[in-house]
Amino acid sequence: MFSLLRVVLISFLLSVVFPSVKLKSQVLTGANQTGKYFPLLKGKNIAVVANRASVLMGTEGIPGVNLVDTLYWTGFSVKKVFSPEHGFRGNAEAGELVSNEIDTATGIPVISLYGKRKKPNPADLQNIDLVVFDLQDVGARFFTYLSTLTYIMEACAEQHIPLLILDRPNPNGFYIDGPVLQNKYASFVGLHPVPVVYGMTIGEYAQMVNGEKWLTNGVRCILQIIPLAAYTHRTRFKTMVNPSPNLTTMNAILLYPSLCFFEGTRVSVGRGTSHPFEVFGHPDFHTGSYSFVPGSIPGMSLHPPYEGQKCFGTNLQVKPGMDTWNGSRINLLWLISAFKELGSDPGFFTPYFDQLAGTDQLRRQIIEGMSADEIRKSWEPGIEKFKKIREKYLLYPE
Repeated sequence: MFSLLRVVLISFLLSVVFPSVKLKSQVLTGANQTGKYFPLLKGKNIAVVANRASVLMGTEGIPGVNLVDTLYWTGFSVKKVFSPEHGFRGNAEAGELVSNEIDTATGIPVISLYGKRKKPNPADLQNIDLVVFDLQDVGARFFTYLSTLTYIMEACAEQHIPLLILDRPNPNGFYIDGPVLQNKYASFVGLHPVPVVYGMTIGEYAQMVNGEKWLTNGVRCILQIIPLAAYTHRTRFKTMVNPSPNLTTMNAILLYPSLCFFEGTRVSVGRGTSHPFEVFGHPDFHTGSYSFVPGSIPGMSLHPPYEGQKCFGTNLQVKPGMDTWNGSRINLLWLISAFKELGSDPGFFTPYFDQLAGTDQLRRQIIEGMSADEIRKSWEPGIEKFKKIREKYLLYPE
């Protein structure tokens, strides 16, 4: 039970440390609207899905305290933390399995959802009254936090435990693009029949997963969302903390939907450099004067592709797209030109490419020599069908 003195003290601290501070864009995240969800947490045993980017805003848009620390030190009963890919506090590299641990700052058990399993089991949720979800998505289907959201929703639905989502902006939420995933290519880098770029916040996406009955056996999650304040899908939002170890700038986040396709090819996207997802290259490229040498970087990339080898390629740090990319659609020209640069060899692609694309059609189209415009034209029917589904679940104006 909270004593009256503690309630007064907490209210004072929140008003000073976490006032209704607004970013320059005037957007307030769900996490920062403590007055809307703190009352929902009182007297409940809570589990929190969070990582290092799950922070409240401090003054002037500066990152404040992590949500878990905020709840713990405010006196709420946080029984465990569920962590996604890359871990809770640390910087596990992409694809690195993460183990369960005890959080040294709070003593709270941390259950990894990117280790031996990706979905909480009934024992994980035993004696939990409410799960709070607060992850920063980047708006691309292959970013795995959407899959973590889905498995959390499914586990909560099966155990009849409510899920509270503290919504966050989507930095790529201002457009929709890419091939729609075919169910046969569903994996942890894409579970649902949506385009690569879907233009929804994670709260809106959760409503769609529920409403379209995409959870196993059609179960439905008891879902509540703390929506963003003063947000539209045209709002440009700068993330306060890197959403993953290799997305270190807003430029990289904006380039990610286009460059992540290279992860399913022989081409490097700069893992093992200080600017991943802002460059791409290969030791056998012959055009351009830019080069980089990947190396092992703890917490980002250990033994990245072409470690120690000079890769020649394209630098997108200063002038994204070299006048071929306007930030509101996926750029296929980079992928097509890289394929041609390496001799149009079908071995350019790895089996992972079809999982990232959510279809084998994109790979086949590039091998067949189709132009970017022709490929984009083939996406249109799927995108239009998806838009009709999407509009039912939007929380914010376009």
